[in-house]
Amino acid sequence: MAANNYEAEKLLKDQRVIEEIQRHLWIESEKVGHDVGFETAKADWLKKFSKAWMAYNMPEAIVKERKSESAPKVKEAKAQAQTQALAGKEAQASAAAATSPKRRAKSYI
Repeated sequence: MAANNYEAEKLLKDQRVIEEIQRHLWIESEKVGHDVGFETAKADWLKKFSKAWMAYNMPEAIVKERKSESAPKVKEAKAQAQTQALAGKEAQASAAAATSPKRRAKSYI
């Protein structure tokens, strides 16, 4: 279904969505050989096609939604990547120190 009921209600106020649902109703009714009903067609369309329809017809809303959802995730991912990078560098440094022979300064005396 659409992301949530509020989003579905907003979509259903758009005449273009109602036309798409009616088209879906006609197609699905033809497939099964009888009228499937508007409510069934509406639920099916919202579940299967609403996100793609919104991405095509309302790209600014999708971009805005994704930015608001991903902002905390991006910060968290960056922090995790930095932590892993530091841990990786420390592990490499300790492994290199353990496996490589100690270098000594040359004495010219």
